Amino acid sequence: MTQSQSRPRTPASWHPPAQEREGLWIFTRLRDFIDDIANTSPARLALSAFAGVCLVFTFLLSLPVSSASGTATPIHQALFTAVSAVCVTGLTVVSTAVHWSFFGQLVILVGIFIGGLGTLTLASLLALMVSKRLGVRGKIIAAESMNNAGRLGEVGTLLRIVITTSVVIEGILALTLIPRFLTLGEPFWQSVWHGIFYSISAFNNAGFTPHSDGIVPYETDLWILIPLMVGVFLGSLGFPVVMVLQQNGLNWKKWNLHTKLTIQVSFILLAAGAFLWALMEWDNARTIGPMGFGDKITHSLFASVMTRSGGFNLVDQNHMESTTKLLTDALMFAGGGSASTAGGIKVTTIAVMFLAIIAEARGDADVKVYGRTIPQGTMRVAISVIVAGATLVSVSAFLLLQISGASLDRVLFETISAFATVGLSTGLSAEVAPEGVYVLTALMFAGRVGTVTLAAALALRQRSQLYHYPEERPIIG
Repeated sequence: MTQSQSRPRTPASWHPPAQEREGLWIFTRLRDFIDDIANTSPARLALSAFAGVCLVFTFLLSLPVSSASGTATPIHQALFTAVSAVCVTGLTVVSTAVHWSFFGQLVILVGIFIGGLGTLTLASLLALMVSKRLGVRGKIIAAESMNNAGRLGEVGTLLRIVITTSVVIEGILALTLIPRFLTLGEPFWQSVWHGIFYSISAFNNAGFTPHSDGIVPYETDLWILIPLMVGVFLGSLGFPVVMVLQQNGLNWKKWNLHTKLTIQVSFILLAAGAFLWALMEWDNARTIGPMGFGDKITHSLFASVMTRSGGFNLVDQNHMESTTKLLTDALMFAGGGSASTAGGIKVTTIAVMFLAIIAEARGDADVKVYGRTIPQGTMRVAISVIVAGATLVSVSAFLLLQISGASLDRVLFETISAFATVGLSTGLSAEVAPEGVYVLTALMFAGRVGTVTLAAALALRQRSQLYHYPEERPIIG
């Protein structure tokens, strides 16, 4: 008997039950909808994916089971915390350790892990899971987000590498931290939970802590501080850089231009930030003034790493000097590497604009570095990202000033921290009225998906023109 004969034939008049037909119809429509968006507007898919995830986690955090008291959390607090977690920011309006139950903290941690994958990665994974494929334009966006646009056929493999890399690094950090919490007298399962929480929060540059007083009690404990700094710094480099380092090690000649610029500028900002932070706070009796030389150096280095998106803090931000707050504002706005868990306008954006200024000062027609010429389109995208970021911060600061009535330095600090998804705070987020909470929530969301999506959309938006108007140069400067 053949295979076709052994299988019962389905009558032509047979149809699936109504519920099954409805389920199949809904899934098919959803698949077609996501597939169309992925092929026509990947940036819109990235925006929709992140917004959907934020709403899901808002619902979960608003449930009574998520709070330690067993009561429902107000919607503005649940929304703010969900967006802060998914956008890997770390700003809070309620204490993570006190207000949320274990379930609530677990929801926050899952949100951090998902959000740390990035908008374009998350959108690509959503399209792959539902429609089982990515169109050419979707593959270009996904590959562009990982600086690998020349290997469109390997996008699925690259997405798996991103997830695997995150899990491996976070696992190593957790295995490093768990023994330390055990030696400090914490119970075994609590030590495991704290080790996992801190490892995911650090690598994803989130800044959430499961302790009510944060990491301040460990301000001199290098066994905890060093893994946190390493995790935050690796996460701030970005997945494209991590993959290049995995493939080529420390062989500078085999690194691509993106990797070279990201690592070089990151170390420059790290060293400059640590030096200037130490210089300004060295004698401040409210921060590191009374400490010994070694602890001052540790605090300065830790602050420099965390201000560019990590969000962990060892000193009260309100006790810092005004000049230190301004330095922190600048470092937060700069952020980390592209396609990373860090926020800000990204270090490659800063590098491109700095190189363009040097080329203009020299009178060079091209912007060149390390034997490569940077395209004019890349510089236009860099300008767009900077202007968009400055505009978002300015508008949000204006609104927050009107709502809160707080001083400009506190408002500016909070808005830049929200836009750059850093998480350092002067306490304004917890003090402001619900209207201000919504402003900061929108700013965190825009800061995480706005500039990245804008950059990706502009990078692919090329229109062919059949004519050019005559050139005329306006006076600049």
